[in-house]
Amino acid sequence: MTDTHCPYCALQCGITLEPNQPEHSTEPVSLKGRDFETNGGALCRKGYSAAKLLDHPERLQTPLLRQPDGSLAPIDWEQALDLVASKALGIRAESGADALAVFGSGSLTNEKAYQLGKFARLALGTSRIDYNGRFCMSSAAAGTNRAFGLDRGLPFPLADLDGAGMILMLGSNVADTMPPFVRHLTGARENGGLIVVDPRRSATAKLCADNAGWHLQPTPATDLPLLLGLAHVLVAESLADTSYLAARTNGFGSLKASLASWWPERTARITGVPAEQIRHTARALAQAASEAKAGGKPVYILTGRGIEQHSNGTDTVTAAINLALLLGLPGTLAGGYGTITGQGNGQGGREHGQKCDQLPGYRKITDLGHRAHVARVWGVEPEAIPGPGLPAVELFDALGTPRGPRMMLIHGANPVISAPDASRVASSLTKLDFLVVCDFFLSETAAQADLVLPVLQWAEEEGTMTNLEGRILRRRAALTAPENARSELWIFSQLAQRLDAPGCFSPDAQEVFEELKLASAGGLSDYSGVNWDDLDAGAAIYWPCPAGTDVKAQPGIRNGTPRLFLEGFAHEDQRAVLVPVYFQPAPRMDKSSVSLVTGRLLEHYQSGAQTRRVPELAKAAPEPLLEIHPATALAHQIAQGQKVVISNERGEVTARALLSSDARLDTVFLPFHYPDSGTANLLTEAKVDPHSKMPEFKHAHVSLSAVKEEQ
Repeated sequence: MTDTHCPYCALQCGITLEPNQPEHSTEPVSLKGRDFETNGGALCRKGYSAAKLLDHPERLQTPLLRQPDGSLAPIDWEQALDLVASKALGIRAESGADALAVFGSGSLTNEKAYQLGKFARLALGTSRIDYNGRFCMSSAAAGTNRAFGLDRGLPFPLADLDGAGMILMLGSNVADTMPPFVRHLTGARENGGLIVVDPRRSATAKLCADNAGWHLQPTPATDLPLLLGLAHVLVAESLADTSYLAARTNGFGSLKASLASWWPERTARITGVPAEQIRHTARALAQAASEAKAGGKPVYILTGRGIEQHSNGTDTVTAAINLALLLGLPGTLAGGYGTITGQGNGQGGREHGQKCDQLPGYRKITDLGHRAHVARVWGVEPEAIPGPGLPAVELFDALGTPRGPRMMLIHGANPVISAPDASRVASSLTKLDFLVVCDFFLSETAAQADLVLPVLQWAEEEGTMTNLEGRILRRRAALTAPENARSELWIFSQLAQRLDAPGCFSPDAQEVFEELKLASAGGLSDYSGVNWDDLDAGAAIYWPCPAGTDVKAQPGIRNGTPRLFLEGFAHEDQRAVLVPVYFQPAPRMDKSSVSLVTGRLLEHYQSGAQTRRVPELAKAAPEPLLEIHPATALAHQIAQGQKVVISNERGEVTARALLSSDARLDTVFLPFHYPDSGTANLLTEAKVDPHSKMPEFKHAHVSLSAVKEEQ
């Protein structure tokens, strides 16, 4: 039996794997939940069915090379690696190192994310590296960094939510996206204190029923003014914790002035949330926070992608943080602010160097001292490390342009489905001289590649992951990998040799982890005090965990820094910063248009490359459904189950109508997991947040047209 963690979301639920005897089961392992803090033994449908992918008939088991006739044909590893190295060396000699590009993923282990960043910068010599976390956590990271000086999704253990008296949750539908999370909302629900903000009456919003809390249903893309309106009430009615603000923050004067115009009636006109509901929510939060500081139940504000995946996502996150600071919550035991990480290693994936502007340990690539530290660990001069590269949207836009990348390596991502304005990304990939994709299935992106390299799945590899609460976890191998599949660490090692790269590129996960620790030492996300054997023994370790930390592996003992900011924030003066933010209304919709919001389904995960291959998950949600209010459907002459074309200037998508009063009259909802004509991101906009470079995923104007089907 092997204790490890689910391969899907950032809860990283605890699971146990046990090999099956072929005569007793068609699956290679039995999978069951185990008692781990995030899931308490429970799993969602995705987690329970994860083992079905380990011996899936579509599993890639040999390198595939594009042939002159357009087909993909098997080649051996020596040929494949020699070809990658030859192409990279030739293009670099002709066009410079930045003609090579790399795109990583928040699903990679810490070791692979670290080694990928190092490989790009030393072996390829390129600055052109970014990852799909740019589409996930970048606005949350930008907002928390400028407010607190440090970005960790939840700066407290997830289990702290269990005792909450009130939780304000904005832009996250955890009941569908990570169902075991719901158990941590029980305390707030029993206290009547769960407040969910979502344009849809989502599965999470429905948890507020029966006096468990209440649902605020704003117009899409108006979360920022709603938060400004809530903050206005706290200030105008003298409900803010002024003693906390004076002792632990900077900027209250400027923030107060910026909130003056956001009285509830004005906020209501913009958001559609009634003024009295805004006042009631603000007053309830203030009352609960006051009781928490007097020894009562804590209060938390949580945000997710629904408010962050906008071109003003960083400012919206900042407004949520400002609200938490006005209540006097962050850095106390009375509650706090946190953002709910999505991808499995979304936290660790953004700490160790695959982001275009960062080096391991959450170090800035532009900081001379940070560069010098990492260079010493890598055994090179600081000048050998390229400067900052391009964030994802700009990187994809640059592909195949006269001065842009000519070759790209993609690891663990499927941007043909997951990137905004997806048809433009697919077109950009065709302009490359050579595209290499590492995956274990032929994803929609891999299907466009010139070379596909088969890699290991989660149950076949060793490594570490960092979950949504900053807890470092051990991923353990329970199965022998297919003969011709390889770890990315082995691939990097082999290619580094062929490219005559400086430094060491070990194929062994533990050796890479030891180097990662040295590179992170002294950084914001310091792993230097983490011992691999302690993780194997089940130690609960939260970063930062600097060298010299006395780690204990006993049950219930939390090591490192489970709760951040109790002694001070990560800015030099140890104070948080209240940053005034401002709302710019979006252009008005045409009267015939509606707002499109996108999101995840219970049955599917991310681009669906894995979950669409699990029969019971695919059967439960076999095609995209457009959630639309019955009155809106009537106005567009759309019937239940009828095919609908959803379109705008970027593209069109076909889905079947699902009539539901859970939708707003002015809003429709599409899941983003489907390929081909069902790809919701054909409609989303590549307009980005100026701070985080996050695209505008969660709001687009679309037209609807019913399809007349033959009888």
